[in-house]
This record gives sequence, C-alpha cells and structure tokens, in this order.
Amino acid sequence: MNYNIEEKKGEVKIDFELNAKEWDDAVNKAYLKNKSKYTIPGFRKGQAPRKMIEAMYGAGVFFDDAFNNAFYDSYQKALEEHEEVYPVDEPKVDIQSLDENGVKFNAVVTVKPQVKLGDYKGIKLEKIEYNVTAGDVKAELNRMREQASRRVEVKDRAVKDGDIVKLDYSGSINGEKFDGGTATDQELVIGSNTFIPGFESQMIGMNIGETKDITVTFPKDYHAADLAGKDAVFTVTVKGITEKQLPELDDAFAKDVSKFDTLADYKADIKKRLTEQNQNKAKIENQNAIVQKVTDNAEVDIPQCMIDRETDYIIEDMKQRLAYMYGGLKFEDYLKYTGSSEEQFRKDRAKEAANNVKTRLTVEAIVKAENIEVTDAEVDEALAKMAESVKKTPEEYKKTVSPQQLNYIKSDILMKKLLDFLMENNTFEKKESKKKAAASETKESK
Repeated sequence: MNYNIEEKKGEVKIDFELNAKEWDDAVNKAYLKNKSKYTIPGFRKGQAPRKMIEAMYGAGVFFDDAFNNAFYDSYQKALEEHEEVYPVDEPKVDIQSLDENGVKFNAVVTVKPQVKLGDYKGIKLEKIEYNVTAGDVKAELNRMREQASRRVEVKDRAVKDGDIVKLDYSGSINGEKFDGGTATDQELVIGSNTFIPGFESQMIGMNIGETKDITVTFPKDYHAADLAGKDAVFTVTVKGITEKQLPELDDAFAKDVSKFDTLADYKADIKKRLTEQNQNKAKIENQNAIVQKVTDNAEVDIPQCMIDRETDYIIEDMKQRLAYMYGGLKFEDYLKYTGSSEEQFRKDRAKEAANNVKTRLTVEAIVKAENIEVTDAEVDEALAKMAESVKKTPEEYKKTVSPQQLNYIKSDILMKKLLDFLMENNTFEKKESKKKAAASETKESK
C-alpha cells in the first residue's frame, strides 16, 4: 500500500493506492469473513469457492466489505505513521478507480488546527479579592438562626410580611382557568417572592378564613409562553398562619448550633471559614481570568465540526443536570417551558462552545511550548492520597483504577501544573481604591 499526504488549510488529503495483489488479498479476506452467508447448489453452506460465489452473485459481491476493511487498515496505518495528523472529524472518502488491477482512493479529513499563541507570560491583571465584612458574618448568623427557628401557629392577627401562610387558590385568565393555576393547602412565605410579582404583597392584611381576589400580571419572560405577559385573577383563601420564632443571638445559641461556648468564638470561626471560602473563590476566578486572557490573546481557526461537537457536549451536560436537579426533567420539556427550540439553544450556545474549544487548544499549545509534563512520581502521589481517603494501600487502590480514570488523574495534574505556571508567570495587581489614588495624585501635585 502506497499513500501520499497533502496538507491543506484545516484539512489533510491522503491519497491511497493498493496494487492488484493487495486488493485481491483484501477481497479474499472479505470472502473468508462472509462466505457462510451464501448458498451455492452442490456445496455445503460456507464451503463454496470464492469464484463460484462471484460467478453467481457478481464479481463485486465482496467489494464493499473489502474496501471498508482496506480503507480502515490503510487510514489507521497512515495516522500511526504521522502522529502530527490529528483528525477531529470523520474522513470523506472518494474512490478514483477500483478493478482487478487495484484500487485508488483518497480521504479528506478535518484536522486539529494550529494555535498561534499570543502573550501568555508577563501579563498584568487586576487581582480579584473578596473581603469578609461584618455583614457577611451577620448574614451567616441569621442563616443559622433561621435553621434553628421554630414555627408557631398564629390565630389572633392578620397576615404580615415574613409569615408562612397556608392557602387555597384558583387562577383564571378572562374567566377561564388554566393549567397549574389551582392548588389547595399550599404553603407560601410572604416576602419570599416565590409567586408572581404582586401576589404576596396583596395577601398582607388578610385574616384566617378570608377569601379575596388578587389580580396580577405574569412576567413577559415567564417560562410558560401561553401565560407570559397576561393578566390573571387568583381567588385566594387563607387557611392558616404561622410565624417563625428565632432564637436569641447569645452564648446559648452558639453552644446549640456549634462546638463553641461563646458567641464571640463562634463569630470568629464564621469569619475564618468565610475568609477561606472567599480565598478559594478568588483563586479560582483569578485562574479563570488568566486562562481566558491567554485564550483571547491566541489566534486559531476553529473548524465548525469541533464547535458542533462541543455544543453536543453542552446539551448532554444540560440534560444530565436537568434530570438530577429537577426530578428527571427532560430537555425537550425544558425547551418547551422556556419557549425555545434545540436549534435556538444550539445557536445561543455557539459562542460558549467556540470559546471552550479555543481554550482547550490554547492550553494544549502552552503545555507543549513550555514542555509541561506529568511525572510518574506525581501520579503515584495522587494515587496515594486517594488510597488513603478510602483506607487502602496504594498498591490495592491502583488495582481498582481503570485506564480512563488514570488518564483523568493525569489530566487533572497537568491542568494544575499549567495553572500554577500561569499564576507564577503573570502578575495580579490589587485595584487601587479611589481614596488612595486621589491621595497619591494630591501628594504628587504638591
């Protein structure tokens, strides 16, 4: 088998030629594989000579299978011998000639594009930071108070903001009831903004047993397109009122919800935890910022097939998240509820998909340019930590790791090393406050 590779923009064309003997071997291989499918008078099934089968069913009876095998073997050999050729799509095959003298054909395939790296070292970016304020600590304390609260039934007053109301309601548009507009014994926290805007505020002042018509307008971007922007009337009956009683914010509360004896110690611990969370959040966002910057600085022509495949991945990820987060919600139903279509969804995600692909290609290019590699020792260290977490020896744990899992571990280590490289070789500067900047300018003017 002879072949010749010709590189074009974004594609590679491979011309193949099999001589008469090579083609006959391929046809004979197809005959041996498929001969049991043919019945020839005078021969047991599967025992008929090739020439007899070809005479009865046509000279090219085995050509399709022979060519498929010949193409696959030839194509794979060419790719193995030219590792720089990295297909990102299925090849388009064209047969020039095919007879007893041999076969000539070519394959044109889209390949991974080359990345022209821009600046990826020496970049200055504004440092992202999140400080913990007294308000943040207070908010966390209030959250814990909410969790530790108890519900108390109310009978001697009307509904007020913050109450938990049990109610029946029936909605209609132009006098006609609509799907999902009726419920009994529904619980609603007044002020939670769970219902349509204006619904909850109109319930304030209602008494237990009272029935009232509430008029609201569905938002124009409401998930159900048949209700969006329309006026509706809900007949509402209050059946019960409860209120939350929050515990006092004191040492007793701290002892009840934490391992600390005093409120002061508990507050200090909250601040410490929030600080760690903010630092991790800022670290991730700074890493994302530099990766995006070096991606923006790079130049690459991305084949449409790579964008399409990435969009497919985004859709599959969306399907899994919908099923997990919303009790098995189907993607098709999500599209219906949002008044969209798969075509529109793909169009809306095209920019995201293109950026994802460009980011991966840019990262690969930097890794190659800087010769960033994963060592066996680094893999062993990662496996040892995983083994320890499941209380196994490294040797025992290694036996449970599949090749796919091992590749994932290596990829994870490689990405961490790349991020470390980018963070070390670029500068993140704190944003100067307006007060400091003004003071500096005043000092310089003097």
